[in-house]
Amino acid sequence: MGVVNPVRAWKGRSKPQRSELYLRWSLYLMALAPLPVTLMINSAEPEHRDHPAARVALVIGLALTLVTLRAYRTSLDHYLNRPSDHLRWLAVNGGVAVAGSWAVLLLGPRVAPVPGGEEVVFTLPVASTMLFTAFGPASVGLPPRRAALAGAGALLAVAPGMLIAGAEPGTTAGLLVGTGLTMCFIGCSCRSFAWLQSVVQELDTAREAQARLAVAEERLRFSRDLHDVMGRNLTTIALKSELAVQLARRGLPEAAEQMAEVQQIAQESQREVRDVVRGYRTAALHAEAVGARAVLRSADVACEIDLGEHAEELPAAVQSVLGWVIREATTNVLRHSEAGRCSIRLRREGGRVLLELENDGVPAVPLPSQGGGTGLSGLRERLAAHDGELTVPDAGPGLFRLLASVPL
Repeated sequence: MGVVNPVRAWKGRSKPQRSELYLRWSLYLMALAPLPVTLMINSAEPEHRDHPAARVALVIGLALTLVTLRAYRTSLDHYLNRPSDHLRWLAVNGGVAVAGSWAVLLLGPRVAPVPGGEEVVFTLPVASTMLFTAFGPASVGLPPRRAALAGAGALLAVAPGMLIAGAEPGTTAGLLVGTGLTMCFIGCSCRSFAWLQSVVQELDTAREAQARLAVAEERLRFSRDLHDVMGRNLTTIALKSELAVQLARRGLPEAAEQMAEVQQIAQESQREVRDVVRGYRTAALHAEAVGARAVLRSADVACEIDLGEHAEELPAAVQSVLGWVIREATTNVLRHSEAGRCSIRLRREGGRVLLELENDGVPAVPLPSQGGGTGLSGLRERLAAHDGELTVPDAGPGLFRLLASVPL
């Protein structure tokens, strides 16, 4: 396996995927809070660094960081309505934080004068840091009220340990209030990150739904046209067939005349159905351009069309193949990009007619889920049948340009 290029991997992600990656790692960085405190203790004066509480704080800080990372991941998955076992990891995370705080406080020295101050000052911030670090995942994975109760319970569970460690009641109360306020700040920040990602996810889902609705609208249009063409004729055929049956049972010669009319209506219906299908499959240039604009606008993509003044004068075969290019390009815009605008331009150069389509919102690297596709290959085959060609010139970052050329 080759080395993964981070820049290429980042450009290969869609905008919602980039947003989730950024917000996830913003949360993960909060799990590193205990490490600076524990490293500071282990790099302090020898009488502080060599104390058992310093080593215990470092080990517990590393363990809490790893557990908190996992708790953040599962909690965010739960917030985004994905399968996860977040409750188990939240329980483990809270247990490690409370147990680690007690261990540091009990192993730390009682208040005693030492060079540079009282050692208890070092154990209290470690316990406080562990508590508000573990509260971050809880604020994401639990409803706000339950998260607040969990945070308050953790503070009350550690308060006796602070008193046993030698802290004054006033100091303990002030530290608990400060830790509670820090929990509120971290909880609001973490939950805001999760909420922001859920909004991005909902917008992406809505965009996909719009694309599906645009396709469904086109199908409804075709079914409506087919119903309008065939409804009246089929009703007439049914009535005249029933009349012919009644006349035949009575032995009247008018039955043959009715069946002849039924045959004529059926033949006319066949021609009308062929016209409807041919109009749908031949893809007239102007009709496809107008349809593409309607479909793209329904998906919130601004579409500009410039077919010139003589588009209707083009040969029918040229209009048909260029209409197919517009239809396939519109499908690609909806399926393979996050376009905000699209332009369709038609111009003549010498004895050829050029159709140019351009849209934005294209990832720098194709997404892995897109696959190769056969749409462009099919268009090249259609154009080749008319001595035309299809090219994809460079359009710049984030842009996609399609150029179809057909001789007149």
